[in-house]
Amino acid sequence: MSLHIFQDLLAKHRHEEGTVTRQPHDPVESTPHKRYLIELRSYLSKLDSAEIAEILEALSPDDLLLVWGEIDESRVDDLLDEVSDTTRDILASRSSYLGSSCVVNAFELAQGRLSQTTIESVEDLEGISPIWVDLVGATKADRRKIGQYFGLEFPDPEELTDIESSARFYVENEGEIHLHSDFLLDKEGESRNVPVAFILFRDILFSVREEELPVFRLQRLRARIQAGYVSDGMDMLLDLYAADVEYSADALEESYTALGNVGKKVLSERMSDEDAAKTLADIAEEEDLNGRIRRNVLDTRRALAFLIRRKLLSSAQLEDAQQIMRDIESLDGHTAFLFDKINFLMDSTVGFININQNRVIYRLTVLSVIFMPLNVIAGIGGMSEFSMMTKDIPWPVSYAIFTIGLILVGWITYYILKKFEKRNPVRR
Repeated sequence: MSLHIFQDLLAKHRHEEGTVTRQPHDPVESTPHKRYLIELRSYLSKLDSAEIAEILEALSPDDLLLVWGEIDESRVDDLLDEVSDTTRDILASRSSYLGSSCVVNAFELAQGRLSQTTIESVEDLEGISPIWVDLVGATKADRRKIGQYFGLEFPDPEELTDIESSARFYVENEGEIHLHSDFLLDKEGESRNVPVAFILFRDILFSVREEELPVFRLQRLRARIQAGYVSDGMDMLLDLYAADVEYSADALEESYTALGNVGKKVLSERMSDEDAAKTLADIAEEEDLNGRIRRNVLDTRRALAFLIRRKLLSSAQLEDAQQIMRDIESLDGHTAFLFDKINFLMDSTVGFININQNRVIYRLTVLSVIFMPLNVIAGIGGMSEFSMMTKDIPWPVSYAIFTIGLILVGWITYYILKKFEKRNPVRR
């Protein structure tokens, strides 16, 4: 019933609006059609959030935006939680609200600690002085809205992989510092490098990425708990790079453990082909992870080298950056060692596969040697001369003796091979 009332009021409003548009010279007050909007606003005030959300879901995009403009500002947040993601995206496309897939957090200092504010619309940025604005999963429209507020243009993180490595770090004429870096995401059974765009402007750090990363969660937790952990956007950026190096080191430790378990299987006395195939898959996974870690720390080293070379750091920040560089150098030795260990385990596993194949070939060779004299004797037994030689003996008896002779020759051949094998154990 409420939906029909809304649709009727909206139809009357549009009819009156069209009439006023066609008669601009009418000296009568030009806004009588707004009385329907006043009735609409009055009717909205009598409904609860769930009923309004149900009505909004059934309206067309144009009617939805018209009704949304008549909703009291104090009820907007509750309604955004009630409506579906599709409806919220429609509202975000033509308003200051952000899309449902976009997660924007602004962090400002409060008594030396980070205070987090979730941003759902551009208006939420007013009245705060952030040192870090973090955008996750932002659409082009969302990036444009946030960028217009701060006077910036945010890049698309997915397009960062197409940029030449030499052009990932630069400084704009207005003092904007741009850094495009890769951060490691190590999940069970999957590891990849996620591109992140950093912009440092007016002591505010802006980070743009497509998905959540453990490094960023860890950094937010530390800065909220520890007083004086960061003081500006550059401190935040350096600590993110330091946390990324720590995360890479943790991934290397897990890789050590995984390769240790693989090594126990490889160094066992026997390994089936199925076990070898699984072991090769595990080794390949660790090799891929090790390569991504090496690439990740290399990218971090280049970013820090850019900041140091352009003299963008204070003396304290320069010391922190150099310490991070030393940590990265210590990881280089570990990644090189892991590559050597991976190659050793790979060669050992392939060696077990070759041993298993040799065993199969050895058995086939033994069988062929045993049946070689039997084939010769069987060929002789199939000749007509054999029938002539045994014409006075009943054929069941003669062929029974012939069969026993074949078995005896086969057993003697097998016995000789076994004696030869015992005398030459090294050859086996």
